[in-house]
Amino acid sequence: MIRVASPSRLHLTLIDLNAELGRVDGGAGITLESPGLEISATEADTIEVIGNSLLAGRMQKAAQALLPAGKGIKLQIKDSLPDHVGLGSGTQAALSTAVAIDRIYGLGKSVRELAVAVGRGGTSGIGVAAFENGGFILDGGHKFKDKGAFSPSSASRVPPGPVLFRRDFPDWPIVLVIPNGQGAHDTEEVDLFKKFCPIPLAEVQEVCHVILMQMLPALVEEDLESFGKAINHLQTVGFKRREVELQSKPVLDIKNYMHDNGASGSGVSSFGPVVYGIVGNVAEGKKLQQETQRMLDESLGGRVLLTKARNRGADIYGGPD
Repeated sequence: MIRVASPSRLHLTLIDLNAELGRVDGGAGITLESPGLEISATEADTIEVIGNSLLAGRMQKAAQALLPAGKGIKLQIKDSLPDHVGLGSGTQAALSTAVAIDRIYGLGKSVRELAVAVGRGGTSGIGVAAFENGGFILDGGHKFKDKGAFSPSSASRVPPGPVLFRRDFPDWPIVLVIPNGQGAHDTEEVDLFKKFCPIPLAEVQEVCHVILMQMLPALVEEDLESFGKAINHLQTVGFKRREVELQSKPVLDIKNYMHDNGASGSGVSSFGPVVYGIVGNVAEGKKLQQETQRMLDESLGGRVLLTKARNRGADIYGGPD
């Protein structure tokens, strides 16, 4: 039996949805210690997914794409992630399934090869790199001539972009707000890329400036105040600004509350509705956790976790029976 425990991630921003220089996408993200996805897998004659999770369909599709002819897999979901909320659950479900099949049937493929086989990482490479090595990740996107359009990962078939920078993230507490409900996905997500892109070049340049000259130096120097300022700035520009503007009032109220009450930086992950705040210590984190949970209870419902970055990739245990 194979057991795979894979992490969720925050997607901080896409970088270039203008393509003036011939590249598109690119992104920055942080791998999270919790919540996570855990599955077990054994050889079988057919494809069977056990566990009440919206991710079961993603796992079945990944298995169909990768299994050798005439082979099957039995997958059991031990711990699930919410789907379409901004935590990267689709990539983790597909890759966890793919790695289990690779181990059981001795396919000998790398994580990136498996990502291509199951169709993940075609816009953002953050989830694939989080599965591989964790930490803070900056990816370099794709050649626009290869991709051919502005589109989300679900509608793209190019390989994950190259990892330009990967570093362990400091031990800063992260308040993670997971409202009930889902963000944009499937055809709605495709339509939003068509509506908003290309992003004006000046905004893309501003995003690049913030990442290169504020966010990355702050990370290397472990300067939480400057890192938080970079997070806050990114909410106001580029494709991230459009993602933020799509959120409901309760989600925006929580993001703004964290900004005003102790979080050095607060933002929306991917298309949301997940909101995060990065704080300086656990006491501040617990206080924000309690207050934002109260705000959720009075509005959308959901849960708030106090977590931190995970500086390693997925844990894979066991081998073929």
